[in-house]
Amino acid sequence: MSGAPPLTEIAAGLRFPEGPVAMPDGSVLFVEIARGTLSRAAPDGTVDVVAHLGGGPNGAAMGPDGKCYVCNNGGFQWFEKDGALFSGLQGDDYSGGRIERVDLATGAVEVLYDSCDGAPLRGPNDIVFDRHGGFWFTDHGKTRARDLDRTGVYYARWDGSAIRRVIFPLHAPNGIGLSADERTLYVAETPTARLLAFDLAEPGRIVKGGGETRWMHGRLLAARPDYTALDSLAVDGAGKVCVGTLFTGGIWVVDPADGSSEFVPMPDPWPTNICFGGADLCTAYVTLSSSGRLVSLPWPRPGLALNFLDRPA
Repeated sequence: MSGAPPLTEIAAGLRFPEGPVAMPDGSVLFVEIARGTLSRAAPDGTVDVVAHLGGGPNGAAMGPDGKCYVCNNGGFQWFEKDGALFSGLQGDDYSGGRIERVDLATGAVEVLYDSCDGAPLRGPNDIVFDRHGGFWFTDHGKTRARDLDRTGVYYARWDGSAIRRVIFPLHAPNGIGLSADERTLYVAETPTARLLAFDLAEPGRIVKGGGETRWMHGRLLAARPDYTALDSLAVDGAGKVCVGTLFTGGIWVVDPADGSSEFVPMPDPWPTNICFGGADLCTAYVTLSSSGRLVSLPWPRPGLALNFLDRPA
């Protein structure tokens, strides 16, 4: 894919959309962080609020019980520039980080996790389920005027029975995804623009010392050389990792096999998330967050099918 692709605008006027989930019925679930909601766009572009969560709902994924699991970062400060909306420091009304579970039929919201081993979650950001019913999520942390949180990556069970901090520390981890065989975990760090890979020993556990030295557990898969920051990611059916880039405004597509990459430009400086849907999974959905739009575009190959999306919601 080269040059700017043709885009179809599905919905506009959104309040910083992220976390898209392409549903089997053709609708797309997504959060509106600045609005504090989990919303749904129908194929005709009609947008309805599924649930009011408050705080800062961020990444979302469907679980084995047919409910939607949402990373809530607790809330940001917001500012506008040239008609675009951007997130900033920890919100003055910050309500704490948590993982929430939403019943799509009723809109009921419950807090599944808000801490791990007595330490509060600070800013959960992105989430991916494995086939066993566990989910990985990043805690991006919160940034204040003179300090920021040290955070990492967690693994938890869908039923609320267990949570464990697995990778620590990382610098503001954001996007997270699994390879098709679920033997590799991909994590994007926002400010360093690094894409990392971690070998998995079993569900919820990484291979210790699996990096380039015995002190490192992950591998540097790729890094951006320009002034950019990485947001959320998805893996396509060819195993390529597709990451939203901030400031440079595009989707960075990295091949884990050899580290080669391509760049798909987007008409927004903050295209934060991508997911795949449609009957053949060859439609990519991208959240253009600062301009408040959800768009779609044809993808040159199918996306990787996510776990539990074939379950009735």
